[in-house]
Amino acid sequence: MSVRTNRTHAVAERSNLYDEITGKIIAELEAGRFPWVQPWGTSVAKAALSLPQNASTYRAYSGINVLILWGAVVERGFSTQSWITYRQAFALGGNVRRGEHGTTVVYADRFVPDHEKKRARETGEDAQAVPFLKRFTVFNIEQCEGLPDEVAASAPLSVASPIEPRVEALIKATGIDFRIGGDRAFYVPAHDYIQVPPPQAYFEPINWHRTALHELGHATGHSSRLDRKFSASTASRKYAFEELVAEINAAFCCAALGIVPTVRHADYIGSWLKVLKEDNRAIVRAASQASKAAEWLLGHLPDEVGASIELGAGND
Repeated sequence: MSVRTNRTHAVAERSNLYDEITGKIIAELEAGRFPWVQPWGTSVAKAALSLPQNASTYRAYSGINVLILWGAVVERGFSTQSWITYRQAFALGGNVRRGEHGTTVVYADRFVPDHEKKRARETGEDAQAVPFLKRFTVFNIEQCEGLPDEVAASAPLSVASPIEPRVEALIKATGIDFRIGGDRAFYVPAHDYIQVPPPQAYFEPINWHRTALHELGHATGHSSRLDRKFSASTASRKYAFEELVAEINAAFCCAALGIVPTVRHADYIGSWLKVLKEDNRAIVRAASQASKAAEWLLGHLPDEVGASIELGAGND
């Protein structure tokens, strides 16, 4: 097989993988379900609310893999959020039970092709990296046998109650200008401040915390932080994409803090569907940026408050 044929096959494989992931998310949204807000705490979900983690490395999965694994936990009725690869199970002295089917997750990275390196050397310009997705298979630990007791009994990431003091500590630790008042929740990029109505304004007080985390997600995009590009037009695709990032970020933060996530902007579903149908990479990029936002926020928790919270980028 020629180099050109290999390259064409690789491009087609990446495209198919993006299409596959995006197709699943679109199907969920069109059915009125939000993949980042699973029915935690109901009879549908047997697993406790948390971020999925690797049972061998204890690292949390991130980005689109969180949505994929949450979906698998609910769809297949697993009671744990712990996952492992076939080789990791074998290395620990266990194995995946015969007949079990794994869940496909992805690893995202960038590489510089040889022809691009050559072009850069000849022109003196910077080499352009090419993004790629690589798929691999993981198994819930309930699909395995013979694992060490400490792995087989590994609990999902959890946070002790009460929850509210942790959110308050996070807000203070970030140093973001956070104002309480008014009757609307919003973030103003030009002046870099958040305003959220007081908790008493919410029918369910816990919704104040979900709203706060959503707006904090927007604030991570400021040029002094993660430097995402905002759009002033509420009708634009960039605006819808940013709302998607903030929404998924809030779900990730809620899961890490033990707060059941809900949808803050269900009215954007039409805009989100349009973005996803026009760009098959949009949901992967949104989930990746949401993970970075959540990592930035949770990374500011004081040690004594956030010691049990880990939102790593590992997808091993």
